[in-house]
Amino acid sequence: MKRLLIAADVDRSFLTRANADGRFTIVDRPVKSEEELAAIVGDCEILVTRSYNRVTKRVIDAAPSLELIAQGTSGTDNIDVDAARARSIAVINMPGENANAVAELVIAFMISLTRTVPAYDREMRAGIWARDDCATRHELRHHRLGIIGLGQVGMRVSRLAAGFGMRVTAFDPYISDDDFAQRGAARVTSLDALLRESDIVTMHVPFTPETRGMLGANEIASMPRGAIVINAARGEVLDVDAALAALSRNDLGGLALDVYDPEPPLRSWPDDPHLILTPHIAGCTTEAKSAIGAKLYEKICAHYV
Repeated sequence: MKRLLIAADVDRSFLTRANADGRFTIVDRPVKSEEELAAIVGDCEILVTRSYNRVTKRVIDAAPSLELIAQGTSGTDNIDVDAARARSIAVINMPGENANAVAELVIAFMISLTRTVPAYDREMRAGIWARDDCATRHELRHHRLGIIGLGQVGMRVSRLAAGFGMRVTAFDPYISDDDFAQRGAARVTSLDALLRESDIVTMHVPFTPETRGMLGANEIASMPRGAIVINAARGEVLDVDAALAALSRNDLGGLALDVYDPEPPLRSWPDDPHLILTPHIAGCTTEAKSAIGAKLYEKICAHYV
């Protein structure tokens, strides 16, 4: 029997199926900190994690029997993959399983910011009935959407946006021309060109050395005045200080953040109705959690066939 440590929140269906599987001994101990994780991994052979679990070399070294890290999210930047590889520890993840959930929230951010919903909400709560300028807002089809990263999430954003009549372009040097056509976006060959030609920019790239800080002060300055930036990818890919400074100058017309560096964020935030903040919940829905639980169990089982 393999000792399977669940160190993160997973769908109950995963626990039910894993507990009924005679191949596994289940230890359900969700933790948040690296210290807590290092303290409990000792004799596990399978470790189930999510993006908030820091699976560092220290954690891996504390688990001499570890064979498999099963990550219940698409990204694996929280895992020291090199340390795992050095020990021949396999790493599996869930690309695309929560992509629809993320894409839906990104579309919601677009609608909220282009129609200034947070500002209207504030005014209504203050007893202000101000609708004289409502016809100055535009429908989504008026706005040019630029997607950075046309993977599973970017593709779904592209397809949903097309349903609103938006003109969608994307920058992704790792996707073929055929894939671009199938994913519903026109190819832009440089990030600079995408930024200059987009009214709304949404980021959907993994966190790597290449993408760290890829949208900084210079890049934001190249965007049209009043443009909107959305980051539901990883906090490290956007220079938040530069984005907030541009928002305060009205160079940006809106900013929506679902991811941060670190998480939870340690900073304070301006009281600005053009700023939307959510606590990394874009991929968190009942349907996504259930799908991830099912696929995670199946991938773990397939690893030991």
